[in-house]
Amino acid sequence: MKEILGALRAAGEATRLRLLAVLSQGEFNVTELTRILQQSQPRISRHLKLMSEAGLLERHKEGSWVVFRAHDEGIGGRLAQEIAGLLPVDDPVLAADRERLQAVLEERAERAAAYFASVAEEWDRIRSLHVSEEQVEAAMRRLAGEGPFRFLLDVGTGTGRVLELLAPLAEHAVGIDSSREMLTVARARLQEAGLKHAQARIGDVYDLPVEDGQADFVTMHQVLHYLEEPAAALTEISRALAPGGRLLVVDFAPHELEFLRDEHAHRRLGISREAFDRWLQRAGLTLISHEYLDPPDDRKDHGLTVSLWLAEKPAE
Repeated sequence: MKEILGALRAAGEATRLRLLAVLSQGEFNVTELTRILQQSQPRISRHLKLMSEAGLLERHKEGSWVVFRAHDEGIGGRLAQEIAGLLPVDDPVLAADRERLQAVLEERAERAAAYFASVAEEWDRIRSLHVSEEQVEAAMRRLAGEGPFRFLLDVGTGTGRVLELLAPLAEHAVGIDSSREMLTVARARLQEAGLKHAQARIGDVYDLPVEDGQADFVTMHQVLHYLEEPAAALTEISRALAPGGRLLVVDFAPHELEFLRDEHAHRRLGISREAFDRWLQRAGLTLISHEYLDPPDDRKDHGLTVSLWLAEKPAE
């Protein structure tokens, strides 16, 4: 009763109701919220603090940014969803907020497109060396199975494509990346796809912002070859996995394309089966399957083979 009353009191004010309406549509930082509601930052921040403490909102720090969204778990989350659903769509104040919200989303999409365009040529060059993304994604969907997953975690989410691909199989999905620019792309992509239960969060692969055993399915797509300590990353993923949870890793098999190291910051020229087995053993994970996707015939001599590993954390 005390928790319910506290959440109701925290929602019981006009500006806070407006914030619930906006934050039920996605996640926004304080600067964006001040633009949408056209109120001062100190005022907005006070309301956000009170609502977060009452469990109505989730709060995540990203460097100098703080990002908020309506909570989707617990009593506060249920109340936030119910209250947002009761707000009248024809209210003129809320309608004006929605117009400004849409303008913020359009600006995000433009920034994401500009960033993606700046790196697209490099990505296209790498993609041309291996099988099509469609084939890789089809293999990932097959290995993931039908779900449903309670909590999907995508480590090194980048543009959020893996979330877009697999989040429909999950009740809750979170992508982690260390690049704010990539998160801008991911959030625009998730917003466009209407995946409100999927989030993009800044985070460190060696210190994931999730609780022990929280995830029942983890994905890691083209990340390991960038890492100084892959074994430590897999050990941290093992901590985040629930007993019986699974890990799907996609990366390149060993190759000799030095330009990827020199021009694209690849720490390793592919991942060998032997090395991956050692890392899994150290992390306490068991290999279920390992598959290869070879490059097209016309690129076999200078192309990249894609490896897909599926591993499991033993049930207790």
